[in-house]
Amino acid sequence: MIEKERIIPRIILILQALLRRLPLNHPKLHMISEELGKRMAGFKGETALDYTLSFLDPKKYFILHDLRIPHKDSFFQIDTLLITSKFILIIEVKYLAGTAYFDPIFNQLIQIKDGNEQALPDPTIQIKRQESQLINWLSKHGFPYIPIYSCVAMSNDRTIIKTSPANKTLNKIVIHRHSLLDKINGIENSVGKETASTKDIKKLIRTLKRQHEEPKPSILQRLNIEEEKLLKGVICEVCNHRPLVRKHGTWFCLKCESSNNDAHIQALIDYELLIGSKINNTEIRKYLVIDSPYVAKRLLQSLNFPTTGTKKGTQYILSFNEDQSKKAKQKNPPTI
Repeated sequence: MIEKERIIPRIILILQALLRRLPLNHPKLHMISEELGKRMAGFKGETALDYTLSFLDPKKYFILHDLRIPHKDSFFQIDTLLITSKFILIIEVKYLAGTAYFDPIFNQLIQIKDGNEQALPDPTIQIKRQESQLINWLSKHGFPYIPIYSCVAMSNDRTIIKTSPANKTLNKIVIHRHSLLDKINGIENSVGKETASTKDIKKLIRTLKRQHEEPKPSILQRLNIEEEKLLKGVICEVCNHRPLVRKHGTWFCLKCESSNNDAHIQALIDYELLIGSKINNTEIRKYLVIDSPYVAKRLLQSLNFPTTGTKKGTQYILSFNEDQSKKAKQKNPPTI
C-alpha cells in the first residue's frame, strides 16, 4: 500500500515558475533550463519505478515516497522507503542515459554519454549513510530493531552498468528496476521471522509522515536573481502574452483575444513559489499589474485565503486547495 504518494518535487515547480517569469534574454535562463531538465529526468526515473512497485502485495508492503526527515542538525532524504514486518528497504533511484561506471577507488559514479564523461556522487555511499541515519532515527524514537537494507535502482532500462573487475559486490547493491522485485523476494527469503508487529508498522508510518518536511528552497537567493527582475502580470495560457488586462470580471489577452476567469491563480502560485507565501493588497496590484485596490481585494477574498492583520495591515497567506492547484497544473503541465 502506498502510504505517501510521489508528487512533483517543489523545486521542479519553482524552476518552471522561474522560467515563466524571467525575460527571454536573461543570462541565467539556459542554466535554469538545464537544471530543470536534469530534475525532470530524475523525477521521470522515480515514476518509472512506481510501475514495478505496483506488483507488490499492498497488504504486505508499505511504500513511502520522497521522505525528508530531520536528523541532528540537518535532514536525510530517501527516494522510496519500503516497509514490511520483516525488514525495511531504502531504494535510491537513478535515471541515467548511456553508461554508468562505478569507480570504487575514488567513490564516484561516472556517467559516459555521447563520448563525454561526467563525475557524479556515488549513490552506493549515499545509501549506506541513509541506512546509518535511519537506524539512529529508529533508535531515538524507540522503535524495535528492524533489519535495514538498501539498493540503487537504475530506472532507465537502457543504462549500461559497469565497474572494475575487483568490485565484485556491486551487483548486489546496484540493479536495474526490472530486477527490483527479485531483490525484494531475495531479502524476504533470507530474513527469518517477523521483527515488527502491525502496531509497530502503523506507528512507524505515522511518525515518518508526521516528521516529513517539504523543502522550501529560495531559488532567487541561490541563483542571485533580484525579485525586481521577475516579469509581472498575468500570463496568457494560449499565447504566453503578458500582462493580461482585467475586464468585466475576467482576464483578457490583447494579443490573441482569449479570455480566462482564473488566470490569476497560476500567477499567484508563481508568486508563492518564487517570492513568498504572504501578500498584501499593494503587492498584488503591483504584481498582477492592476490599479484598483477593490479588484485586488475581491480577487484575494474569492480564493478564501487565510489572513493576518487588519485593515491596511492585512496580509493574505497564499495557500491553494487541490482544485485550484489542479487548474493551474492542467494549464501548465510539467513536461516529463
